[in-house]
Amino acid sequence: MADLLALSAKVVDSGVADGPVNRTTGELSEVADGLCMVESFSHTVAWDSGEGLVCFDASHVNTGAAIVSELQKWRPGRINTLVYTHGHIDHVGGSGAFAAHNTGNGHAPLRVVGHENVQRRFDRYRSTEAWNILINARQFGGVRDDLGMTNDLRPAGGGKRLPFFLPPDTADVSDVVGDFSSTTFGGETIEFHHGKGETDDHLWSWFPDKKWVATGDFVIWNFPNAGNPQKVQRWPIEWAQTLRRIAAKEPELLLPAHGLPIAGKERIARVLNEIATALENLVRDVVAMMNNGATLDEIIHTVRVPADTLALPYLRPLYDEPEFVVRGVWRQFGGWWDGAPSRLKPAPDAQVGAEIARLTGGADVLARRAMEVAESGELRLAFPLADFAGWAEPDNPEVHEVRAAVYEIRRKHETSLMAKGIFKGAARESERIVDKG
Repeated sequence: MADLLALSAKVVDSGVADGPVNRTTGELSEVADGLCMVESFSHTVAWDSGEGLVCFDASHVNTGAAIVSELQKWRPGRINTLVYTHGHIDHVGGSGAFAAHNTGNGHAPLRVVGHENVQRRFDRYRSTEAWNILINARQFGGVRDDLGMTNDLRPAGGGKRLPFFLPPDTADVSDVVGDFSSTTFGGETIEFHHGKGETDDHLWSWFPDKKWVATGDFVIWNFPNAGNPQKVQRWPIEWAQTLRRIAAKEPELLLPAHGLPIAGKERIARVLNEIATALENLVRDVVAMMNNGATLDEIIHTVRVPADTLALPYLRPLYDEPEFVVRGVWRQFGGWWDGAPSRLKPAPDAQVGAEIARLTGGADVLARRAMEVAESGELRLAFPLADFAGWAEPDNPEVHEVRAAVYEIRRKHETSLMAKGIFKGAARESERIVDKG
């Protein structure tokens, strides 16, 4: 059993993470009397209420059963309630195992608490299942199924790609929360508060007597995931507002769904303030430039988060990154058009690529130039050249061999998982064409 609180105190106090802080060990650690965390993708936090376990999140479908097993070793018996912090599949996908535990052992059915928008999310996932499988696979390093790649969200020991996005046995919400609700378990009150951030269906849970807070993904030990380039709108300013509301409660123990739990009122306040401030300043700078008539291109290449902020162990851009959040702010306040007139009603990419290739002397010339530019270090400039070459001759293996190499170079220079995944996906697309040739 790891001393997670000692580890987080060391990391937060020193400002240095010399090991992983987003751990997926599958191990259970007790972090307070009657309270534990099972580290997974995402974590499950469980509290022994005296009337059965109250759990926060069920992790992924591949890990739910293992988490239930760990919990039963710790506190055997009924799982009273499962609280969804939000409806992402790494938080709800394992819920079938939680429900099956109760029904298989003669316990009362599982009670599921969630925001009113969770079921709407589930409906959306079911109607766009193939799309969500595609983008999730690409986000975690894969590409489309017809290109022969797989989703990396599999058990550590391997296994087949899942044929679904939202698991069919995902437990529906039984206790619907709007903006606020509270429930008493074993004489202890838990408050459920709604806040927008990574999603529009997010709850954070507050134990007023114990001063515990289960934050879900409002704290992820990375730069906030408020700009995911493949997903629906995120809410960076609302995320910051929620962090301020949490901080105002003066919590003494913070339980995230990813990363390490944090103990100590002052330490928690510092972490919450620094995350909120980073988001507030980013939104402020983007909106200021929008108000001055700047285009998205100008804003992307101007607005920056200070390097010392991004160096903090709970704000490193290893999953999402500030540039993507900038785009999210633009989308939230300015719509989908980036301000360049030529991109309002553009010609097809293939047509533009063919014309540029003709002007430059052929797609092979354009591809070679893309590699020269990439090798010189001008990676952003190399990208469109490689894409134009590929669009101009989509079946040319020589062109796509170069395109794949350019994207591999770029991937190696990125920090965020999202950028790495998308660029790896692009490389694999071209590699597939090379293999066919």
